[in-house]
Parts: sequence; C-alpha cells; structure tokens
Amino acid sequence: MADNSFGQLFSFTTFGESHGPGIGCVVDGVPPRIPLSEALVQPYLDRRKPGQNRFVTQRREADSVEILSGVFEGMTTGTPVAMLIRNTDQRSKDYGDIARQFRPGHADFTYQQKYGIRDYRGGGRSSARETASRVAAGAVADLALKHILGDGFRIRGGVVQIGQHPIDRNRLDWDETANNPFFCPDPVAAVAWEAVLDEVRKAGSSAGAILEIVADGVPPGLGQPIYGKLDSDLAAAMMTINAAKGVEIGGGFALAAMDGAEAGDEMRAGETGPEFLSNNNGGVLGGISTGQQLVVRLAIKPTSSILTPRRSVDLDGADVDVVTKGRHDPCVGIRGVPVAEAMMAITLLDALMRHTGQCGLGADA
Repeated sequence: MADNSFGQLFSFTTFGESHGPGIGCVVDGVPPRIPLSEALVQPYLDRRKPGQNRFVTQRREADSVEILSGVFEGMTTGTPVAMLIRNTDQRSKDYGDIARQFRPGHADFTYQQKYGIRDYRGGGRSSARETASRVAAGAVADLALKHILGDGFRIRGGVVQIGQHPIDRNRLDWDETANNPFFCPDPVAAVAWEAVLDEVRKAGSSAGAILEIVADGVPPGLGQPIYGKLDSDLAAAMMTINAAKGVEIGGGFALAAMDGAEAGDEMRAGETGPEFLSNNNGGVLGGISTGQQLVVRLAIKPTSSILTPRRSVDLDGADVDVVTKGRHDPCVGIRGVPVAEAMMAITLLDALMRHTGQCGLGADA
C-alpha cells in the first residue's frame, strides 16, 4: 500500500528524505551479466546533481553513489542492486519558519492531511531530492537496454520550452543539449533563456517548462494491451516526477486539431518491411511500440518554493503569508530532464522483459 515502488518485472523501490542521512533505491529484476559499477552509474547522477550553475538550486551535493549489493566482479548477478547516495549539504534551519505553515503549491497540506505528520525540512519525502534515486535506477535500466539492444538504442531528453519561450524546431539539434545549462536542443533559445531565468530569479519567482524525451532503437512489439499499454505506462512513469502536470505522446493534444487524413501515420513498402511516412503517434499504436522513435513530452509547473510572499494558512488554521527560504531551482524542469530519461529507460526495460516473457525474443527484439 505504501507505493514507493515502480515497475513489474524490472522494478525499483526508493527510500530516504531530503534532509535525512541519505537516499537510495533497491532495484529488482535486474538481468544478470550486465556490466555495472559505480563509475558507470555516476555520470547519470552528475547530469542531475544540484549546484552546477546559477540556473539551478545552489545546494551542494556530490551525489556520489555507493553500490551495496547485486554486483560481483563488475557484473550484475541477477539479485537486487541496492544503491545509496548520502546527503551532505542539508540546511534544515532554513525551514524552521515554515514548520507550522503550508507552502502554496507544495505537498505540505496533503501530507499533513494524509499522515497527520510531515517532515517540513525541504519537504522530506516529497522533495525533488528523491529523484536522484530514480536516476540511479534509470542508469541500471539504460545500461541494460544498451547491452541487450545494442548501439542503436539511445534515450535523449531536453527542455523545449521555458515559461512562454519555446525552441525553434528548425534548429533542433539533440547534440546541443550537452553544450548549455538547460539541456536545450536549440542553441539560440538557450542563450535567450539565460536572460529569462535571470529576470525570474531577481523577481523572486520561478518558471515552468516542457520537456521532450525521445528513444531510438526501440523494437516493435513492446506494450501489453489493453491495460498495460506502453504509452499509458510511460504517462504513469512521467507523472510520478515532481511538479509534472501533463504528459503527451507524439503529437499529443495537437492531434485533436488535425483531421484523420493528416493524423494517421501512413506507410509504404520499404527494403526491410513497411516504413512509416510520419510519426504523429509518437512510436506507439494500440499501446504497442511500432519501432519508430518514441516521443514523450511532459509539462513541469513552476517551482513552488519562491521568495515572493504567498497567502496560506498554518496548522492552527490561521491566515499567514509564506516566504520560502533556502536554495531552490528557479526552473525545476531543467534538472527534470535526466529524471525523465531515467523513467523512460525503466519503463522500456520493464516492457521489454514483459514482452519477451510472453512472446520470446522473436525476430525483431
């Protein structure tokens, strides 16, 4: 009933709080004989960790991962992989003033209503700090998928809009995501966003974002209709991410404005089989992967922790004005990119294992 786990055949359970001694995960169902080490997992965490530039929280965490089990002589053993990330830069005193207040937009009120108690230090379990554990689990999934599917498999993600400022898709270049602090695939938009977020920070506020995650080299056939559809599993995975408020697959909501002749992905005979002439459905039909690029977008709301006074109430029901101190992301969507990539990898590996469990590897998987 606690629901701290995700996945079926490949699954993970996270533990820990924002200001506790540490956070971590236990990953179960890991295929055996997959090369795995702390050195292989650490680069995934380094992309998510805080304090790397002025556009993210200045909390300084090394996010160094420790593998406690499930690996022997550099290979997975098929037993649970437990990983620990110790917290080293907590400032719990920053939250003393809000111990009895509910921050607007946060989970303070709902956690109090559900459990009758809450860890107010950085939000405790509801903090985005928990997502480091997902990235560690996602690293295991991504490494396993690359080992199983080969060099053609790749997951890439980026921020395609901050606030009201989208990228120009004519300039979209996924390689550019490594060249700016926003994981932005448009180098011109990345420069413009610096000024946008500087203004947001100076105003004591925050901005939302839209993330796009794509996967290449996904074999056809993944997904379990009717209630285990690949797109529904992906939507569920993305909606578990902090501050996520919307998910679309492929053309998503824009498909509602198209007519049927435009929206359907037509096919023609190719040298190795049918070839799609478009990908409006984002690589999924009937809940099953088509073998095309898998495309997922998610909307991330503005960070709720801001310096601007906000109206709320306290534990006694009295009106208060809340000002959140501490170190927070002016746009939490930026560091959400590696988290969303991780959830994509976890969902795909679980889907691949479920598919092969029922249908075998087949000719295309």
